[in-house]
Amino acid sequence: MKVLVTGFDPFGGEKVNPAYEAVKLLPDTIAGAEIIKIEIPTVFTRSAEVLEEAIQRYRPDVVLDVGQAGGRSCVTVEKVAINLKEARIPDNDGEQPFDEPIREDGETAYFSTLPVKAMVENMRAHGIPAHISYTAGTYVCNCIMYNALYLAAKKYLGVRAGFIHVPFENGQVVDKANGTPFMSLEMIAKGLEYGIEAAVTTTDDVQKAMGETH
Repeated sequence: MKVLVTGFDPFGGEKVNPAYEAVKLLPDTIAGAEIIKIEIPTVFTRSAEVLEEAIQRYRPDVVLDVGQAGGRSCVTVEKVAINLKEARIPDNDGEQPFDEPIREDGETAYFSTLPVKAMVENMRAHGIPAHISYTAGTYVCNCIMYNALYLAAKKYLGVRAGFIHVPFENGQVVDKANGTPFMSLEMIAKGLEYGIEAAVTTTDDVQKAMGETH
């Protein structure tokens, strides 16, 4: 089994993006699955192009995109992506779409095809603060999750896909307001590792028993 894990480059004035920094710390094999790690641009258009090129090159069984959600206090596994691009700030190429669909021929929303509940449970079982999230926003994170699920539904049948948001890492909050949540890169990476472990070992029967049918 192959798992393609992507992490974004820094954006919004940050010097690092904990998403890709944590992805780089992942082992090369998790639960017997080969882990392929790539950095993708925080750009609405190009991120999808880079992702599809990687899918074509590596032919993964699972695609897991990872992004930063500054202000969240734990690792959050996303349940759904919506067909909407709306940017509070420009992306790294200067794109700033407003009220635009991601794919004209796509569904209104796509649900993650990974075992979201099992992933959160496995993280918590190993001491990692984690929750399910029901909104990936409308910025590039939601866009790449939507595109991954769109591609899996339309072109790369059999590929399962999902998204994880991670908090700021500690170095990012040195000059931020008191109380800004953060997590160490090592803990973020462990959270991703346990999430991937659950993603590749949870059977369809267990997923259905947990109430996940998407």
